[in-house]
Amino acid sequence: MNQQLLVQDRIRKIVAITIVIFLLFGLRLIEIQAIRANGYVEKVDVELGKTATLLAPRGNIYDINGIELARSISAINIAVDQTVVNDPVAAAKIVAPILGMTPSQLLPDITGERRYVLIAKDVTPAKWNAVYEGIEKYNSNLLKSKAGISKRIGGFVPERSYIRDYPSGLLTASLVGIINDQGVGASGIESSLNNLLAGTNGKYAYANGRGKIIPGSERVSVEAKAGTSIRLTIDRDIQWVAQNAINQAVASARAQSGTVIVMDPKTGAILAQASAPTFDPNNASSITLDKLRNPAVQDVYEPGSTGKVMTLAAALEEKTVAPTTVFAVPYKIKRGGSTFKDHDKHPVQHLTTSGILAVSSNTGTIKIGETISNDKLYSYLTKFGVGEKTGSGLPGESAGLMPKVENWSGTTAPTVAFGQGYSVTAMQATSVFATIANHGVRVSPTVIAGTQDASGHFTPAANRTTTRVVSESTARELRLMMESVVSPTGTAPSAAIPGYRVAGKTGTAWRYNDKTGGYSGYTASFIGFAPADAPRYVINVTIQDPHNGYYGGLLGGPVFKKVMTFVLQTKHVAPTGTKVMPVALNQKDLTRMKATQVSAEKSGAVRQ
Repeated sequence: MNQQLLVQDRIRKIVAITIVIFLLFGLRLIEIQAIRANGYVEKVDVELGKTATLLAPRGNIYDINGIELARSISAINIAVDQTVVNDPVAAAKIVAPILGMTPSQLLPDITGERRYVLIAKDVTPAKWNAVYEGIEKYNSNLLKSKAGISKRIGGFVPERSYIRDYPSGLLTASLVGIINDQGVGASGIESSLNNLLAGTNGKYAYANGRGKIIPGSERVSVEAKAGTSIRLTIDRDIQWVAQNAINQAVASARAQSGTVIVMDPKTGAILAQASAPTFDPNNASSITLDKLRNPAVQDVYEPGSTGKVMTLAAALEEKTVAPTTVFAVPYKIKRGGSTFKDHDKHPVQHLTTSGILAVSSNTGTIKIGETISNDKLYSYLTKFGVGEKTGSGLPGESAGLMPKVENWSGTTAPTVAFGQGYSVTAMQATSVFATIANHGVRVSPTVIAGTQDASGHFTPAANRTTTRVVSESTARELRLMMESVVSPTGTAPSAAIPGYRVAGKTGTAWRYNDKTGGYSGYTASFIGFAPADAPRYVINVTIQDPHNGYYGGLLGGPVFKKVMTFVLQTKHVAPTGTKVMPVALNQKDLTRMKATQVSAEKSGAVRQ
């Protein structure tokens, strides 16, 4: 009986102890899950939790047909938590060769107590996989050798990133531009539209266990927003022809640089803007500060004879001259104490206004300019856009230089008349000729067709601003006169295109050198449009400081012909079928044409 009581007493004690133990476990569980839950979560977050930037992809840049000129490609940044690397020497031997480094170069970045060190930017997923697999193989061998986990390598963490890629390479380098190491636009469209192209970065949190992201622990706290894509007015195929042509021309002329611009005068759209020399935006070693400049809008120069069209436009519009007005044109003329000359020595010629333009006479243009006041000449040049930015959408655009009339000296007016004494950009000069091609209405040029959001919705850019500069009749007269420039007796027969009527103007100007503070070398140019009687496209070819020839017709004419021929064919522009109107270039032509007209009128009277 006593034995039975002892057993029962022992059982009660065991049960009581068991209940107390479970009660203690229960109380501890309540304390952990309810009372101190937040504290433990915070402690875990401190020990294992990490936050990282969720990079947003930058918007793409497309040509007018949706072909990618710049895009963001997924990449990986590799970061390190030094506190869990454990064996930096072994880790450096494994990882450094994969990242193209030496162990001694990598070792300082993976040794220490810092919780976050970025050791590689924008590596390919394949390269990260090689790093991960190399570390895992080492750790696996370590466990097999029973060396213990104290030497286990951890701490290498991948972060999502993007590489900026330029599929068009050299083709649109100065136009599209590049981004810097911080992912911010540094030149070109990448810079001028950086706020649109740049997305908004997000954030995500994750748990880090032994140097690896714990599966399922990732949590996006702030979503990343992709940047807006840009569609340009550029046509990649036309850009290719223009770039190839200007590359060859600059190399052949041993020139400092060259630019080709193709513009639609009705809309202001720039179909091509090529510059040489250029660079490969995918190869950092080919990039220099000088090459990052876009000469089409940043380099200013005195236009020379291409500027004469504005002087003639002003005089024609003011009706102080007509295309057939005859001038006695000497080889040299003295104004304001200085002597001005034509390119080639000649006796006094009796040239019409059209003839002065055709042979590009400086002295003749001075005489035409003197038929209007300085204020009038200045006002027309400013209406054509000289002295103000075009608003093309390209960064760093210069307004050029146009001195105020009150600052003109005795030699300024004659100098300005034939295209020197003021400065323009190639884009401004293109706009001048586009105004004449567009019946006297200036449409501001642009390279921006519109924007495209992440879902692919396209929003066209606003229409360009327009300004009536000269009347339609004045523009028509000028176009007829400019056709003579491309004739066999003009200064640019090399720009003629079989089957099409072409109009244009050559320019050969002294080039101002900032380094020497004086004139040295030349700016050679040809700007024209076709078809001349119904202009569709304007092309500007400008070559700076050539050393193998320097005349605009000789250097720029062939480039114009090559690019314009391709544009007309690509855009399926058929010849208009109209004949070139004869233009009297001198007194003899004028007398002969009048005699022919009188004879025709008499013949018609007899037949009647």
